[in-house]
Amino acid sequence: MKESILCPNCGKPVAKYRNPLPTVDVIIAIQDGIVLIRRKNPPHGWALPGGFVDYGESLEEAAIREAREETSLEVELLSQLGAYSDPHRDPRHHSITVVFTASAGGEPRAADDAVEIGIFNQKNLPEDLAFDHGEILRDYYEKCYPKN
Repeated sequence: MKESILCPNCGKPVAKYRNPLPTVDVIIAIQDGIVLIRRKNPPHGWALPGGFVDYGESLEEAAIREAREETSLEVELLSQLGAYSDPHRDPRHHSITVVFTASAGGEPRAADDAVEIGIFNQKNLPEDLAFDHGEILRDYYEKCYPKN
């Protein structure tokens, strides 16, 4: 969406763009389950570890950093699951996320934006998932663990 603002120096209209914000999410497989965090900030609920991509940072670097910040785990990225871009996926603003799958060893600990951490499997996922993480996890289980 293109809008205009006035240049503070010359007073002429200058294009102002509103672009979606790039984010990453990480599905971390550990101990026969996946790691989810309970969010400290709105929107509340359980979520995949993830967050905003910093300027000058690759998607992969952002995924590793966000996983470490929120779960205290060093992850190894395995693959990209996909990109999710519904303009309403985040009630705060339009964001586009790229979702990675990862493995990790060790014991996850809640940190940064996480107030709690849990390990869940397909049968015991929490109902109060934030954003579109229910859809993302359905895709993950369908693509990575198809029924034979």
